[in-house]
Amino acid sequence: MQPLRRDSKPVDSSRKTYVTPFKLILFTLLALFFAAIVRWKRARRPLLLGTVILFWLLAAGWLTAPLLDLAQPHRQNVMPTTFAPRTAIILLGGGTIYDANHVLVPPRDVLVRISASAENYVECKRTEATCQVIVSGGNPQRHPATEAETYLPYLLRQKVARADIVLEDSSLTTYENARNVSTILSQSHYDTLILVTSAYHMPRALLDFHRFGLAPQPLISSARRAELGVLPRFENLKSAEIALHELIGIAQFHVYRALGWF
Repeated sequence: MQPLRRDSKPVDSSRKTYVTPFKLILFTLLALFFAAIVRWKRARRPLLLGTVILFWLLAAGWLTAPLLDLAQPHRQNVMPTTFAPRTAIILLGGGTIYDANHVLVPPRDVLVRISASAENYVECKRTEATCQVIVSGGNPQRHPATEAETYLPYLLRQKVARADIVLEDSSLTTYENARNVSTILSQSHYDTLILVTSAYHMPRALLDFHRFGLAPQPLISSARRAELGVLPRFENLKSAEIALHELIGIAQFHVYRALGWF
């Protein structure tokens, strides 16, 4: 059995790169409404009213809640994760941000992913001989450090041994996460895989990993919830953006598969 290098960098074995082009979906939608209002003067009032109502429903949570229901699994970890003599815990990246001191840190959702990965690693080490954490995340935001490099100290603080951490720091998309991790996994044998990510990200992540012949156990670290009310909330708009991004990404996956692009 070939040993796994701690900082393995996978070779690009796919002819296609799966890049999701959908960014700032709500901003684009607002811009389209504005263009329509300017273009069709006779329909200006109903278009303006429709825009206000739509974005109020999103910001107040009434439309965001069903979007999240569509994007996220209805049930989280119904079955507990099971470990095996050789277990790989795959931690998927979710970006990096700057804190108040201008230090690059993981976002809140990713901090929960890191904690879930570390907790399962510690539990795994209590019962099995070989447990490793594969951290998959490159630098799509072009910050000074990759996602994998940024998350590493947080795993070390939570008792994950450096020798058991594999950094995959080339992926820019979820599709590339799956592709590059599959290359790393091919270098060694594992009896079971555990995939750690947020609820909204899990359905699309599983599709991509299944594409490369991998069937990991899903471990949902956290789920998003809409705050229903009358007053608009920025967090609801953020959740709506995330849900739309994931739903569009899932639709895009099936279209690409139907076209034979990967």
